[in-house]
Amino acid sequence: MSDTRRALLSALADGPVSGPELADRLDISRAAVWKHVESLRDEGFVVESESDGYVVTEVPEYGGPAIEYGLEADYDVAFHDVLGSTNDTARELASEGESDVVVVAREQSASKGRKERAWTAPDGGVWMSVLIRPDEPPAFAPLYTLAMAVAVCDAAREAGVDASIKWPNDVIVSRPSKRATSDGSSDSVESDGVIVSESSDDSPDTDASDHDYRKLCGILTEMEGEADRVSWLVIGPGINVNIAPEELPEEATSVSAEASPVERRIFVQRVLERFDELRADLDSVLPAWRERADTLGRRVRVHTANGVVEGEAIGIEHPGTLVVRTDDGETRVHAGDCEHLRPVAET
Repeated sequence: MSDTRRALLSALADGPVSGPELADRLDISRAAVWKHVESLRDEGFVVESESDGYVVTEVPEYGGPAIEYGLEADYDVAFHDVLGSTNDTARELASEGESDVVVVAREQSASKGRKERAWTAPDGGVWMSVLIRPDEPPAFAPLYTLAMAVAVCDAAREAGVDASIKWPNDVIVSRPSKRATSDGSSDSVESDGVIVSESSDDSPDTDASDHDYRKLCGILTEMEGEADRVSWLVIGPGINVNIAPEELPEEATSVSAEASPVERRIFVQRVLERFDELRADLDSVLPAWRERADTLGRRVRVHTANGVVEGEAIGIEHPGTLVVRTDDGETRVHAGDCEHLRPVAET
């Protein structure tokens, strides 16, 4: 988006503004102001000409200018109706030297997660990737992923969803699960059942098949850098927002399923604004993550490149390392697929 369009949206978001005032603020002619306003109208904005100037009375539900209108964070929005992958497009923009760009797609046709796992991304969700160039060493990159998880969690909570975070960066909604008792009946267990995580298709079978959470968002982060600095970082959350339950896998949920449908442009704005706050204060990320964590205090099984770590998750350390108390002592896990395990049933 051009600087002129950005300035126009900012001015209109502040309230009624006259044509002459817009021309002065944007350093363009009155005729150019009119053309820009007409362009916004063509894109779905309702802009009224009143006695005290132009007033925006209706904003499109979604789209690049709609997201940028009133956005209190300094990002350009590259919006597409359909993309294969927003992360792929963000990487292309990185190779062209771009920064502080948010790639948003109404729908993704070739979505991918960790380990190239495919998943569906229909219209109704929020599929986006944030391209930034932080002046930090590569070791700090996980903090930005955790910051995005916090940002999504907070936006979901603002929308009325009881969201939390499963290590390292899945935003989830906990569910009661069932476990068998000695008499063959079932007791409800508040979030103490086995979680079949995204990695369950390539993980050993567990001793239960029910979920005690539903996944709201996953995040894929990609990076290019040198030994001492990050060249670019792409953080791509895929968020189930206005998607009906019947369109979701059994282990997933959405904002609309948990609460009610929301305006996606507002939801995206809240995520970006919160993420922007956190990236400006990296020291705040881990405390914020801990406050929203569902993993800490649970028994977990983490599948890592070096084997399986099982025990109680007791903490998280910079830059996102999970501390697990095992039978052999404390183990620090830097990356892996995490399952939450139910406690051993009493007999």
